[in-house]
Amino acid sequence: MTNRTTSVEIGLNAAIVAVTGGTPRILVVSDPTSTLESLPFGPFDPARHRTMEMSLRTTVTAQTALHMGYIEQLYTFGDRGRHKMAGDVGPHVVSVGYLALTRMDPAREAGLDAAGVHWRDWYGYLPWEDWRHGRPAVIDRVILPALTQWAGENPAEDKAEMRPSRRSRLKLAFGLDDFPFDEERVLERYELLYEAGLVDEAVLDGRVAARRVSAPLGIAMLADHRRIAATALARLRGKIKYRPVVFELMAPEFTLTELQATVEAISGRHLHKQNFRRLVEGAELVEPTGETLATGGRPAALFRFRRQILEERPAPGLKLGGR
Repeated sequence: MTNRTTSVEIGLNAAIVAVTGGTPRILVVSDPTSTLESLPFGPFDPARHRTMEMSLRTTVTAQTALHMGYIEQLYTFGDRGRHKMAGDVGPHVVSVGYLALTRMDPAREAGLDAAGVHWRDWYGYLPWEDWRHGRPAVIDRVILPALTQWAGENPAEDKAEMRPSRRSRLKLAFGLDDFPFDEERVLERYELLYEAGLVDEAVLDGRVAARRVSAPLGIAMLADHRRIAATALARLRGKIKYRPVVFELMAPEFTLTELQATVEAISGRHLHKQNFRRLVEGAELVEPTGETLATGGRPAALFRFRRQILEERPAPGLKLGGR
């Protein structure tokens, strides 16, 4: 028997999120070896850092001059062949993805751009996820016809691998027939598009010879970084329902309109104003500061996060209803 060893490296990736003006943004960096942008990433060096989180914070600060606040580990992406690189004979890279939340500083944004670091609209990468103005037209015009055709091909392949059929996965991911649309199934939707050859990464990885739709579906990213970004969005959409992480994206003082715009930006949904205010008041997540903000009309009351809620309830989040 031949003994074979495979060299493995651990890479660390950060999906860093901020919200400004009601737009969810993700931090990306320009890669000098590619036309594609990527999430901030770097290798884990156990000789220099005791933990992976410490290593990631050092890497992100070096690449972006940004000091991250809230951070949590997402998932380990270690599939063999999860991304293909021409002539690649290097070690297999296992990536550990992280979600980080921060507040943008407009005064520093220009300096970041000059350094090849950019805040991009999250929905530029995942346009089918933004339902704030109704069901995205690209779903019915492009995505569903292409996925429906793909779902009718090679049914024996799913049976052989003992997994749900393509048709059932499509219904569940996009909320067809009697299935409701679940905004948290971001990763399942992206992975269907990738497997069906509808996104550019599938072509870049050699999974398909050519994209199955004429126009690009969102902006491609380096390697599998768009998959990591989709995982981060799914996690954040779920997290805001049972933890007050949305306040990591807010200024210390804010109006309820600003809070609603931030929640809508993350969830990808339009929320009824009065229902949202009743939800916030019932959850007892905020308290008035006694100050107001001039808006050109009636002054808006300013609020802050009520931190005592962390000691009062085990799951203090915004339990949004179904779509």
